[in-house]
Amino acid sequence: MPKRSDISKHLIILSGVLLSFANRTFAAETISIQLAHHTRRETQTAQTLKQVLRSYDLSKYTFTHEVVIEERAMNARFADSPDELLSSFVHEQLHWYLRDHDAQQKAAIAELRQMYPNAPVGLPEGADTAYSTDGHLVNCYLEIQADRELIGPKRTDEVIKNKPWYTWIYKTILRDEDKIRAVVEEHNLEIK
Repeated sequence: MPKRSDISKHLIILSGVLLSFANRTFAAETISIQLAHHTRRETQTAQTLKQVLRSYDLSKYTFTHEVVIEERAMNARFADSPDELLSSFVHEQLHWYLRDHDAQQKAAIAELRQMYPNAPVGLPEGADTAYSTDGHLVNCYLEIQADRELIGPKRTDEVIKNKPWYTWIYKTILRDEDKIRAVVEEHNLEIK
């Protein structure tokens, strides 16, 4: 059993699914998917994720290879929506990418904090802290770019429109995409 501090570093909540990412690497050859409780919802989500992983070349967006799916009290909409599951998988992978580019991310966040001094904190509009809200402007921007590359602009628009969290973040990115792109590029945070 992992220590509590290890769990807090690796658990990421995704509307109805808890994904635990560990053993970070940069190759996307295989993803190990484990189920925490082997419930029907976890099994269905794992099957959808396997389908997504087989359908798309995610090597460019894969920074960890172990996923643990744990059922949560929230709805399990990802089990029925490959596009939303793909977007969320990429979103969580991008957190690992940005951790590996910490100095650039911090510089981008400082700049974004000046651009958006009144950014909301807390769901559904923002993230848990002001720093996280600003950081999610970068993460979600990169997520949208990846989604467009993988599933096209129309399907990406539908996925982003249906997100029940980070609503201010996604709206701001779509409204100010050129400004946020400039910050991401200035700090060399694009996925290549």
